[in-house]
Formats: sequence, structure tokens, C-alpha cells
Amino acid sequence: MRGADITQESLFTMVRFETFVPDDHPLRPIRAMVNETLGRMSWLFDAMYAEGGRESIPPERLVRAMLL
Repeated sequence: MRGADITQESLFTMVRFETFVPDDHPLRPIRAMVNETLGRMSWLFDAMYAEGGRESIPPERLVRAMLL
């Protein structure tokens, strides 16, 4: 079963992650492009995962981790 791609910023810090990366940093547009592409691929990820069972790590999160 495919896990949900949610962030839990408040669990780790009181400051949003966005404040740690400068506005002109090259990762910001890359992140936007990756998020848009992964959003369009959501139907494909849904088709790959079973309906039941234990939730997995969301594939979007795994792809973002590999890119970093």
C-alpha cells in the first residue's frame, strides 16, 4: 500500500524548512520542477502499489532523497 506524501515540519522544528534555504538558491526551482513532475506521475505510482497491506514510504519521498 502506498504511503501518503505529507510533511511533518512541526514535529522536528518550530521554523519552516523554507526559511533555511535562501530565496535565490538553485534548489528552489529544481524542487518545484520535481514536485510538479512527481505530481503528474501520481497515477503511475498508484497503479504500482497494492490496495491492502502495510503502508510503504511514498515513492515521491524516495525520489527526492535520491536527487539530494
